[in-house]
Amino acid sequence: MTSTMLLRPQPRPEILAIDAYVPGKSRVAGVAKVHKLSSNESPLGASPKAIEAFRNCVGDLALYPDGSASALREAIGSRFGLEPSRIICGNGSDELFALLAHAFLPPGDEGLYSEYGFLEYPICIRAAGGVPVIGKEIGKTANVDAMLARVSGRTKIVFLANPNNPTGTYLSFAEVKRLQASLPPECLLVIDAAYAEYVQRNDYGAGIELAATCENVVMTRTFSKIHGLANLRIGWAYGPLHVIDALNRIRGPFNLNGPALAAGVASLADAAHVERAIEHNARWLPWLSQEISALGIEVTPSVTNFLLLRFDESRGFGAKEADAFLSAHGFILRSVAAYGLPDCLRLTVGDEEANRGVVAALGEYMRANRG
Repeated sequence: MTSTMLLRPQPRPEILAIDAYVPGKSRVAGVAKVHKLSSNESPLGASPKAIEAFRNCVGDLALYPDGSASALREAIGSRFGLEPSRIICGNGSDELFALLAHAFLPPGDEGLYSEYGFLEYPICIRAAGGVPVIGKEIGKTANVDAMLARVSGRTKIVFLANPNNPTGTYLSFAEVKRLQASLPPECLLVIDAAYAEYVQRNDYGAGIELAATCENVVMTRTFSKIHGLANLRIGWAYGPLHVIDALNRIRGPFNLNGPALAAGVASLADAAHVERAIEHNARWLPWLSQEISALGIEVTPSVTNFLLLRFDESRGFGAKEADAFLSAHGFILRSVAAYGLPDCLRLTVGDEEANRGVVAALGEYMRANRG
C-alpha cells in the first residue's frame, strides 16, 4: 500500500472482498426490439389497481410516507392471516437481507447459504463483517445434510432461497423443517420465498408456519415477481417479535416511498391479477421446458417463473455464444457465470410472442452450431 493511499479514508477490508452484484442487461446495441427475459419480471405487468394507486400519489410527493408502513403491513396480515406487528417492510427483500445480517451476524462469525444461492447473500454477509460459507448442492438443489455439515459454532445466520434463484429448484417443507430443527437455536434461518406464489407442488411450504412458531426463523417475500412491482422495490418479512424489533431499530425511518406503499396495498386487493399471472406461468413454463429440451438443451426442472438452460460446449454450442446469438436476435437472457454456472443461461417466462420467439431463436442457434 502506498503512502498516498494511507492518507485517504479506507473501507473495511471485507468490503473490498465483495464482488459487486451486476444486474442483467436490458438493452442490446443496434437491436430495435428486444424481449427482456433476464430479470424474472412478470410479463403481465402490474395490477391496474396498483397503477391507479401509484398515480393517485402524485399530489403527495412533497410529504413523507408512513414510516411504519402500517397500511401495507395490515394488508399483508389480512391476506396471509399474519400478525402485522410481526411484519416488517423493506426496500426490496435485498434491504431486509442486509438488515438481518447486520443485526444477527457478529463480525468474524459465519453466514451459510447453498452453492447456487442468490448472490446477494454473500454480499450481505461480507458487508456485515461475516464469513461466507457454502453448502454444496446436489442436482442444482440445496441439500440439508450438506448444509448442516458446514454448520459450526460460529454459524449465526443461514440464508435459504426456496425456491432458489437461479436454478428454479426447491426443498420440500419437510426438508426445510428438518434443517430448522437441526440448527442451533441461536442460529437464524432466513427463508427467502420470493417465488412462492408460482410453486404448484403439494409438498412445498413458503415458511410461514415456521416463522410463526419458531424463535429463529424469518420468512421474506417480495412484490417484484408475481405482483409485477419490481420498479417500486417492495419486500417484506415475517418472524418473531424479537427479530422484527431488532430490524426496526436499524432500518431507515422512511425506507419505503409513498407510491410504493399505496401500490402494494392495491396489488394485494387484486387477487384476480395475481391468479392470471399464476395461470400464465402454469401454461408456459412446461411448454418452454418441453420445447427447449427437445432442441437438445438441458433444462433444470423449475417450479418458478424461469428456467435454467445448460449448453454443452463440447458439442459445439456454448452458453456465451448462445447469449450473443440470442441478443442479436432480440432476446436477452441472464448469464449466470457469476454463480459458478458458466455453461448456463437463465430464461424468464415471457409473454406468448417472447416465448415462441426465443424457442425459435434457440432452435436456429442449435441447428447452426451442430456442424
